[in-house]
Amino acid sequence: MNVRRSLIIICFLATALVKAEITLPGIFTDAMVLQRQTDVLLYGWAEPNEEFTVFTSWNNVTINVKTGNDAKWEVTVKTPKAGGPYKITFKGGANEITLKDVLIGEVWLCSGQSNMEWSANSKIANRDFEIENANYPNIRLFSVTKRTSKYPQEDVSGTWRACTPESMQDFSAVAYFFARKLQKELNMPIGLIDNAWGATSAEVWTPASVFEAHPQLAEAQKKVKPNKWVTTEKSVLYNGLVAPLTKFKIGGTIWYQGESNTANAESYQNLFINMITSWRNEWNNDFPFYFVQIAPYKYDDEFAGGIVRDQQRRALSLNNTGMAMTSDICTIEDIHPLNKQDVGLRLANIALKNHFGVLQGQEVYGPLYKSSVVNGNQVEVHFSHADGLYNKGNKIALFELSNEKGEWFPAKAKLKNGTVIVRAKEVQKPTAVRYAWRSTDIATLFNSVGLPASTFKSERLN
Repeated sequence: MNVRRSLIIICFLATALVKAEITLPGIFTDAMVLQRQTDVLLYGWAEPNEEFTVFTSWNNVTINVKTGNDAKWEVTVKTPKAGGPYKITFKGGANEITLKDVLIGEVWLCSGQSNMEWSANSKIANRDFEIENANYPNIRLFSVTKRTSKYPQEDVSGTWRACTPESMQDFSAVAYFFARKLQKELNMPIGLIDNAWGATSAEVWTPASVFEAHPQLAEAQKKVKPNKWVTTEKSVLYNGLVAPLTKFKIGGTIWYQGESNTANAESYQNLFINMITSWRNEWNNDFPFYFVQIAPYKYDDEFAGGIVRDQQRRALSLNNTGMAMTSDICTIEDIHPLNKQDVGLRLANIALKNHFGVLQGQEVYGPLYKSSVVNGNQVEVHFSHADGLYNKGNKIALFELSNEKGEWFPAKAKLKNGTVIVRAKEVQKPTAVRYAWRSTDIATLFNSVGLPASTFKSERLN
């Protein structure tokens, strides 16, 4: 009996010691990157009401921490200018954890569907050359393990790794090329968190609160067809892959998605804006959100791709967003363009100019629809970001005009002093104008830096 009691006591004490150990979420590992010059939250779990210390080597400061009665703890630390490597040590009564090779720099979340997930191993242009030369020890890569959940989670699984030919080839190619350009211009560590998942619609990345506030979005989601690569259940990737990261400080987000929302294209702007806003609310941070306009492709629906591209253009009405146009690097037979270099570069140029304040004077957007004026039976179309506007080819194509009945007709167009003059013999009283509206339409209008014009459809004209 005494022996039995002794064994029970030993087991109890052993269990208590295990419970008392400090535990960190999966995003905190060796080789990680923390956002520079800001307040960063360190957090995790331990025994309720346990006292321990956190030491940060960049300022040689030790902080006393006490776990709450919910077994959770968190502490805010100030990060310095970009640099490193540093150490962070968590020291308690039962264990000690030291995170080594910690860098301070820019941390960006890289999300979306397969074109963001697409790696060099999935096949990209100049694949062997890009892999061989991917030695960037100050670019750090974190791939989030794929998980779905019906409810918001608190932790993710993954490991930070320095960018090498071995680690780069399994990572998002767009994100890698984005970081490579940033590091070249900023000369600081760049941390990338990749949680992209192929074939996903935006609904799975959007928290349930959005659908509760906007039930019409839940209704529109019913048009999205199930597929064999991922569930289409609302919010489950937000819960599993985004919610656990919202305490981790980021500098911004890049996003490449939209192909899977061609089934409910008309609702994409509303959904997308609400998704971005919800993420910012959860992070409590109006961080920059830069996204890729989907490329022309032969979808089942003749117009769905064009509608999504226009919905993405309209989402630029949300503050602190930017869009990289890609219609010139597409192939309508393959939904995955191989040229991921220019996609990453264009996203990086937008970030460098709009967020980091470098590349001033350089144009980073293709021509964007600005306004239209009806002049008799023709329409004058004005663009922003259109210095040196020109057309590739002999004739300006892809413009259409609608009549008073809302019927659309192909139109002839000409350039005059940076303005496009559009007319159609069948339309005497134009009511709207659109450009590159079909799913497979590849823009032929470019500005002086060689960036293509965006698909658009005007509001009804007077």
